[in-house]
Amino acid sequence: MMRCFACGGCVVCAMLVLLFAGSSVCAEEVVVRPRPQAGPLDNPLKGWCPYTNAGDIHQPYSMVFQYVSWRELEPEQGQFRFAEWEKKWEVAAAKGKHILFRIYIDYPSLPSGLPDWVRKAGVKEAPYTDHGGGLSPDYDDPRMVAAMEQFIAALGDRYNKNPRVAFLQVGMLGFWGEWHTWPREKMYASKQTEQKVIQAFRKAFPDKSLMVRNASGFAGDQDWIGFHDDMFPEDTDNGKDWSFLAGLRASGRTTNWEQAVIGGEMVPGKAKQWLGTDFDRTLAMLDRSHFTWVGPYCPALDRTKSDVFRQRSQELVRKMGYEFQIDEAAHPATVQAKQPAQYSISGQNLGVAPFYYPWSVELALLDASGALVQSQQVRWDIRTWKPGKFKEADRIAFDVPPGSYSLAIGIRDPWQDRPAIRFANELPVVKGWTVLSQIEVTSETYNK
Repeated sequence: MMRCFACGGCVVCAMLVLLFAGSSVCAEEVVVRPRPQAGPLDNPLKGWCPYTNAGDIHQPYSMVFQYVSWRELEPEQGQFRFAEWEKKWEVAAAKGKHILFRIYIDYPSLPSGLPDWVRKAGVKEAPYTDHGGGLSPDYDDPRMVAAMEQFIAALGDRYNKNPRVAFLQVGMLGFWGEWHTWPREKMYASKQTEQKVIQAFRKAFPDKSLMVRNASGFAGDQDWIGFHDDMFPEDTDNGKDWSFLAGLRASGRTTNWEQAVIGGEMVPGKAKQWLGTDFDRTLAMLDRSHFTWVGPYCPALDRTKSDVFRQRSQELVRKMGYEFQIDEAAHPATVQAKQPAQYSISGQNLGVAPFYYPWSVELALLDASGALVQSQQVRWDIRTWKPGKFKEADRIAFDVPPGSYSLAIGIRDPWQDRPAIRFANELPVVKGWTVLSQIEVTSETYNK
């Protein structure tokens, strides 16, 4: 026997009746097939990742990018100023956003980021005039390497378990911490120093997804590491052997995106070109590179009244990283309190990359006012929801008083400690919980 959702006067349920005209409830099972819609533009850990100090940000975003010098964070040996730096995380543009950062030592045109105590230890610097000029340290000096390793260890102690930190770029070396000193190649670090820096970051940050600039040397031998292309999409795959994807192909790292994040910066100042006449190439490069985020320069920093620019920006954001859409959810129409029952969903990831952290997936019961009554974690790993279809099922029990409830799903951000990831579906969202359907809980022996 088929029947409509019983709403019982619940506002959320009334919304569900309108949304699920094609779904059904039989005497034993609810099957929900929610309508698709474009996903949100500020889902966590994807999309635009702009500077916080480059002017107004004109589009939705969930992450911000910050450069910071070694000198600022460790002005005296072993004396760290992490707390002082973190005050910059609370500027208006960064408030409520996840953080992605890169440490630099030598940023052309800016004062040296080398701590004075390292310089006084005898590490030499060479002046240059390229890109606005600066001082390039001797990255291979054993005193320099040891000091970097100790600093990276302290950085990991502070931020490896910090859930606000989204991703890290393995900077430190080269101009802008970008792992090159072009056109002054002789100033750059040796492959041995590169390896030591990567190994130090890997040891310090076992729980974070890390990125390096290119896939050469030791980085090219690692299947766990991510990469950042800082000339997207112009030099992502331009036919030259030095392009971003050419380097990944040469090292066999073209599938690293399946377990490690890929991102980077759009060519500074050229968003109108790459979202204009060259938009088809931008889309192609996104597909090939499996980008999850773009920044710190990104189209969100450009002011424009163009509807085409805005629409194409939204298309890019939704295609970047993950975009989860539920095709079907099923569960018993009636369950008994404290007794396990089967809950399942099937859907698809419409983006070009997975989600990279094991955020918990929870099913929840909401009361008629939309308040959370109880949530239960299911054994679903969203890192496995790679581009394409996914399907999950688990048995869980709710321990609640008998009654009618809204069944909701949430993916919990450990920083905010609340459901944060939203789906590309026309579904009610109540305090972060995506409402799927109605469910009846019965029990003659329930004791509160």
